[in-house]
Amino acid sequence: MRVLVIVILLLPTLFSCRQERIDKGFAVEESVYSNVDEDDVPESLNIDSLAMKTRPSEVLLTANDMYRLTTIYKLNYRKRSKTYFTGSNNFYNGYSETSNQDGNNWNNNFAAGIEVAYGFNMVNVSVNNAADNSTHTFFEKPVLIKTLYYPAYSKDTLFGKRIIRNYYLASAYNEDTNKDGQYNVKDLRRFFAFDLSGKNRKMILPADYSVFDSKYDPTLDRLYVHARWDSNRNGQIDAFEETHIFWVDLKNPASTGRLY
Repeated sequence: MRVLVIVILLLPTLFSCRQERIDKGFAVEESVYSNVDEDDVPESLNIDSLAMKTRPSEVLLTANDMYRLTTIYKLNYRKRSKTYFTGSNNFYNGYSETSNQDGNNWNNNFAAGIEVAYGFNMVNVSVNNAADNSTHTFFEKPVLIKTLYYPAYSKDTLFGKRIIRNYYLASAYNEDTNKDGQYNVKDLRRFFAFDLSGKNRKMILPADYSVFDSKYDPTLDRLYVHARWDSNRNGQIDAFEETHIFWVDLKNPASTGRLY
């Protein structure tokens, strides 16, 4: 028991140290640098070097037969070992609604009809339309994408009804909001919606908020998005600034409102 207590007490310190290392670089996940030497931390994305080298990752299947997504990652360089590496896709799982109880089964996805992917230094998403073999990227130039929400390929149900989404969502650091010459986690993280072609990008939360969490409400089929308000408009989030909660209607993500 004594050992357990010591470990618990040390956890805040460990996470604090990792966050400091993240802020020096380009990472967005706490676990990225757990086994990486300080000198191997990749440099941040400088706003003047957006013509960076990138590599595609795996193709993501969607519920819409004609549309497939390819996540694009920055080619990172380790100075010490003089080697290159790219990130890869990871996925957020759902909670308990996987047993067809009350007609609900979203197959361990984040929400009914929605899968969520993330990865180290994801900088764009390419959408391919198999009908005419056209492609389009979410953003005209690289940004730092934290999370990608897309129509689940599995046959998800909500209260007995098959759920197929016809849009994508993404949270991203798309602007050097704090004017430090970099795109990184110190900037404001915005929330966007896209149509199935990856076009018609729309910011669905106010630009002066930085999102940091989301939870699914299956009864109302809503997403609750936690965001901090940049009240002093300095382009970054300070400790004293307020947290608000917004709702996003997953039947139509253009319909949003503030819950708290």
